[in-house]
Amino acid sequence: MNAVVHAAPPNLKVVETEEVVAQPPAHKAAASLSCVIPCYNEAANLRLLLPLLEQLLQGSGLHWEVIVVDDGSRDDTAEVARIWCQLAGFRLVRLSRNFGKEAALSAGLKAARGDAVVLLDGDLQHSPQLIGKMVEQWRGGAEVVYAVRENRADEGTLKRVGTRLFYRVVNIASRTPLPEDAGDFRLMDRKVVDALMALPERNRFMKGLYAWVGFKTVALPYTPAPRAEGQSRFGALRLLNLALDGITSFTTWPLRLISVIGLLLAVPALGYGIFLVLDHFISGSDVPGWSTIVVSLMFFMGIQLVSVGVVGEYVGRIFEEVKARPLFLVREEHGHGLAERTP
Repeated sequence: MNAVVHAAPPNLKVVETEEVVAQPPAHKAAASLSCVIPCYNEAANLRLLLPLLEQLLQGSGLHWEVIVVDDGSRDDTAEVARIWCQLAGFRLVRLSRNFGKEAALSAGLKAARGDAVVLLDGDLQHSPQLIGKMVEQWRGGAEVVYAVRENRADEGTLKRVGTRLFYRVVNIASRTPLPEDAGDFRLMDRKVVDALMALPERNRFMKGLYAWVGFKTVALPYTPAPRAEGQSRFGALRLLNLALDGITSFTTWPLRLISVIGLLLAVPALGYGIFLVLDHFISGSDVPGWSTIVVSLMFFMGIQLVSVGVVGEYVGRIFEEVKARPLFLVREEHGHGLAERTP
């Protein structure tokens, strides 16, 4: 057990806090906990987060480790984490480039060795104090404990509307609906982590995978704190790409919608065509409306191109899967955490 309280490395601010994790019952006295922090340009926030985590975990009664996954940061994120790796319990997994948050989370889960694994962001919006409540629920039998936002008052109108629309779209015909307002901040039992890592897919939409694997889950309401330093790197374009990944990864209803639209357009068009032919032979009427024909052609061509685009999104995912490239590449690792797990 990590029983020695370390002094903070030089030039890092120590944040005073209370020990919020209760002592474990006898049957989990030797349990271990891994905290995984995916980071991209979070050096300033890590200087605040890591000492806070250390103080919390020292009073947990658990063996523990903190794993910082540097997802190709351009600032000194890796240097800050490397300093903390001089202390027992801290590890750094540095990826060869920026692979994205989903890949960074997967890298952290692969490196984690604890009986339970907590995922949290490095910007201090995911309050470390909530880890204590997560551990209590886990000790009580929960296998997944995830944090759910109580409200989105801190977000703009466009993002709130877009988020609500996304969940409705992805859950409309899904057999594994995603819990609304739940993110990556969660604790997972070892069996859940192993199930996630056994999934072979490479286009990983983690929120969907969390729901797909199932297990006994408990939701904890929370209100995210403001970012301690810097600004979020998830702009509108990245959020849109993430939404497209979620829709194409966990539902096929857009493909079915294309078929329905095609049927709704084709049947009236066929009926109107039959009417024009009969009218011409019966009454001798000419077929008028060249402008109408041109507009109709442009409309149907637009529908066809949109349909091809939707199909192309799914074909693109297939193309990425069959190449079978690794999710990420590790550039280097530092530090010593929990002992290697035996198979």
